[in-house]
Amino acid sequence: MEYRGGCHCGAVRWQALGPAHIEAERCNCSICFMSGYVELIVPAARFTLLQGSEALHTYTFNTGVAQHHFCRHCGVKSFYVPRSNPDGISLNIHCFDQPPSNITISDFDGVNWEQNAHTLAERSKL
Repeated sequence: MEYRGGCHCGAVRWQALGPAHIEAERCNCSICFMSGYVELIVPAARFTLLQGSEALHTYTFNTGVAQHHFCRHCGVKSFYVPRSNPDGISLNIHCFDQPPSNITISDFDGVNWEQNAHTLAERSKL
């Protein structure tokens, strides 16, 4: 299915192809917990940034592998490149234009990321 979304102010817009039934994760790591991020990871080849590359600001921390892209106007992170799947894109389901109707949300223990990251490792594969 095609999903569309973006940031709060509309400067950043994207589309992505994903499964009809979404299996998303609610992570409790420091950044996801504080921002209320719930993710669906898709292969990078199935993601298209439609507009707003100039509006994006990138934040990294810890290992610097994850590329957290925020709209510099409204501050919303509607997608990012995850450390667990650097060949993929993590979409924030709260930023979809239309909330998916067929979704399962599981809790992911990101506080203990090193012990649990392997459970996400195949999410970006075609």
